[in-house]
Amino acid sequence: MNFNTAPNTTPENSLPEKRRFRRLALFFAILLLVAGGVFAWKTGFVLNKISSGNANIFKSLIKSLPGVDKTLSGEKEGRINILLLGMRGEGVEGGGLLADTIMVLSIHPKQDDQDTTRASLISIPRDLYVKVPGQEWQAKINAVYAEGEKRTPHKGGIDDMRTIVGDITGLDIPYAITINFQGFKDLVNALGGIQVTLEQPFEEALQFREPHVCDSYIFTIPTNPPQYEHKYYTRTEGTRYIAKSYPLCYNPNLECGGAFKLEAGENTLDGDKALCYARSRVTSNDFERAKRQQQVIQSMKTKALSVGTLSNFDTINGVLDSLGDNVRTNFEAWEMKRLFELYQKIGTESKLVQKVLDTTDEGLLYNPSNTAPEVGYILLPRGDNYDQIRALFRNSLNP
Repeated sequence: MNFNTAPNTTPENSLPEKRRFRRLALFFAILLLVAGGVFAWKTGFVLNKISSGNANIFKSLIKSLPGVDKTLSGEKEGRINILLLGMRGEGVEGGGLLADTIMVLSIHPKQDDQDTTRASLISIPRDLYVKVPGQEWQAKINAVYAEGEKRTPHKGGIDDMRTIVGDITGLDIPYAITINFQGFKDLVNALGGIQVTLEQPFEEALQFREPHVCDSYIFTIPTNPPQYEHKYYTRTEGTRYIAKSYPLCYNPNLECGGAFKLEAGENTLDGDKALCYARSRVTSNDFERAKRQQQVIQSMKTKALSVGTLSNFDTINGVLDSLGDNVRTNFEAWEMKRLFELYQKIGTESKLVQKVLDTTDEGLLYNPSNTAPEVGYILLPRGDNYDQIRALFRNSLNP
C-alpha cells in the first residue's frame, strides 16, 4: 500500500525556476558590465579628447591600482594651482580665442586632523598689459592664449597662459582648463540649471546691442547715423592720424534678447541665461563681471556637488557630452579624478575665498593716463611690478 499521499515537492521541481532566475541575474550582470564598460570607454575617450590627445591612459590605469601614489602637483606642498580660462571658442567670429575670463583656483588639501581644506578663486582682468611670452612686444593678457595657439595649436595657448600667469602671481601653475561658450552652456544645462540669488534686479541693456565692425556674417545692419571704428598711425615725430576707418553694424539676431534682465531674489538659470549673466559688463564694468562669473562658478559647484547630482548616470553622461568639443586641459584622467575628490571637500569643510584684481585701493591695479590711442584701455600693476599681487596670491590660502 502507498502511504505517500502528499504532493511531490522534491527540489527537482524548482530547478527550471532556479535556472530562469540565474539566467535573468546573469543577463542583468552582463548588461551592467556592458553599460559600465561603455561609460568607462566614453569617459576615457572624452578625457583623451579634451587633453588634446596627451592623456596617458596606461598611466591612469596604473594610478587606479591600490597602493599607488595619487597626488597632484603641489598637493604634498599644500597648494594646488589651477588656471581657469573662458573664451568664445575656436573659429567663432569676434576674437574666439581671446581669453576674456582668467581665474586662478588654489586649493590647500587637508594635511592632518588639525587642518582643513581651503581654497581661493582670484580673477585677473583681461586688460592687464603684459609682455607676450617668447615675444618682444606687449599686449593685453587676453591675447596671450590666441598668440600661443598660432604657434602650437591646442597646446601653445595653455602653455603661454600658464607661463604669464605664473609670472604675475609668483606661483607654480601646473594645470589649466579652458572652456568655450558652448561648453559652458551645455555644462549648466547638464546640471539641470543653476540658482543665482540677487539682492536687487539686474539688467544689461547695452552690451548685446553694441555695434561692431561690419562683416558678411554676423554684423550686417549698418548703424544709423553711421558710426566708425578708427585705426590710428603714429608718425616718427610723434604726431598721430587716422590711418583707416571701419563702418560699424548691428547684429540682426540680438544676443540675450538685446536687453538681458533678472529679477531680485532667487533665479534659476539655464545655460543661455547663465552665459548672458556671466558675460554682462557694459552697464557695469569688467570687474563686476568677474564677480558675477565667480558667483556663477560657486552656483555650479553647489549644484554639481549636491546630493544625487553626480550619482545620476544621465547627468554624468550630459556633463561628458558637454566637455568633448568645448574644453581643453593638460590634466590626465587620474588627476581629474583626484581633483574632484579634493574639490568636493571645499563645500563642506571650508569657504571659498574670492577676489577680483581691480583699480580700487585693494585691487592692486591702475589705468595709466598717458596710453596711446592705438593701445586703448589697459591696466598695469601698482608700483609697476608684481610684488603686491604676488603677496596677495601667496597669502590667499592663509587660515
